[in-house]
Amino acid sequence: MNQKVIPILPVPASESLYTSEKKVYPRATTGTFARWRWIFVWLTQAVFYGLPWLSWANEAGSRQAVLFDLAARRFYLFGAVLYPQDFIYLTGLLVVSALSLFLFTAVAGRLWCGFSCPQTVYTEIFLWIERKVEGERQQRLKLDAGALSLEKLVKKSFKHLLWVGVAMWTGFTFVGYFTPLRELGMEFLQTRMGSWEVFWVFFYAGATYGNAGFLREQVCKYMCPYARFQGAMFDRDTLIVSYDSARGEPRGTRGRNDDFAAKGLGSCIDCNLCVQVCPTGIDIRKGLQYECIGCAACVDVCDGVMDKMHYPHGLIRFTTQNALARGESRREIVRRVLRPRILVYAAVLVALCIALAASLVLRTPLKVDVVRDRAALARLVPGGKLENVYRLQVMNATEQTQHYRITADGLPGLSLASDPEVTVGPAESRWVAVRVQIADGSASAGSHPIHFDIGARDADAHVREKSVFLVPR
Repeated sequence: MNQKVIPILPVPASESLYTSEKKVYPRATTGTFARWRWIFVWLTQAVFYGLPWLSWANEAGSRQAVLFDLAARRFYLFGAVLYPQDFIYLTGLLVVSALSLFLFTAVAGRLWCGFSCPQTVYTEIFLWIERKVEGERQQRLKLDAGALSLEKLVKKSFKHLLWVGVAMWTGFTFVGYFTPLRELGMEFLQTRMGSWEVFWVFFYAGATYGNAGFLREQVCKYMCPYARFQGAMFDRDTLIVSYDSARGEPRGTRGRNDDFAAKGLGSCIDCNLCVQVCPTGIDIRKGLQYECIGCAACVDVCDGVMDKMHYPHGLIRFTTQNALARGESRREIVRRVLRPRILVYAAVLVALCIALAASLVLRTPLKVDVVRDRAALARLVPGGKLENVYRLQVMNATEQTQHYRITADGLPGLSLASDPEVTVGPAESRWVAVRVQIADGSASAGSHPIHFDIGARDADAHVREKSVFLVPR
């Protein structure tokens, strides 16, 4: 057989199959959107770092207000105590989060990425530390390009020391949502470095240190799946950060008092500041790019340049592709933003939020699981009675001791032969053996449906669970 040989062409020495990413040195900027970014940094971090330190009073004294106790399989959210059986609420929360992301993306692009994403927030914090220690963009470029010196060593060491401190506190706080903070603190004070809690503190601290300190925009561009599928949620009426090429081109330098129109130039002076402030290092003037996280830093810096040149704002702005192409007014943009797709998303989101909140408020603070005793399916007992044995797991979802009464029905003469009263402590679960009897011969052979009613003696909590009563042949 003749085989076709495909030659392998050599790669020229001047080219490489792999090109490492150049480090991005974002320039600091001020303006409306910069202030909003820092508002969200403060807001998100106040919630994240503050919640684990809040206490909630209960019958036993107090506990951590927000705690996901995986070992005890109990989750505390202020006054609510949730069990694994309440997993539906987590599902509802995830659905609401996903739908919110769809809605916000369809309205105004990657607002989550630009203002609230943990990667963006911690990158902002780490960049702020870097600027305070090493200086602004040109100073950092000069420092990194220069040879090793005492000044460089001191600045780099101090910066990384501060980064490690923030990362460790972040990891400690994160694990504090799953292990009470005071217990976790004792783990460190007693240097129990072999515990899993300490391991996870260092793990999440390392992730924060690496992602916010080194990977930065690489996470947004290559690791985050949202950057790849966001295009499916965009359309030509989505508000995105855009460069008005019709107004800005042809770009070129000029004096502040020059008549740029007479020179055949647009409003863009080609200062390149929009590229320098971009945290992902892209040029917004090239059009919509998946790397753009919608932080609007380029909008702030461009508006500042327009002020200095005495030009109107908006060369780079939040607008839609249709608005740029058709020259639509702000009123027309708003009208088209509120399109049927957005209204449907919003209506479904509001309905889900109301349903989830109502379900949480109206939920019964009592969970019961009924398990048949497989060691003794049915047996005859003195007095001519046929008995089935069950095990009930009674879970008290309140923070007060509760007294429950158990009854059963479903067959003529069905009665409980065990103690009908059970006491369960605050936020505890208890297994209870329950013996149910009927007169022998009062029911035909086979499986008969019955129900257990469990109700709190001093509260409105009431649960009705079904099971079966077996009558042997």
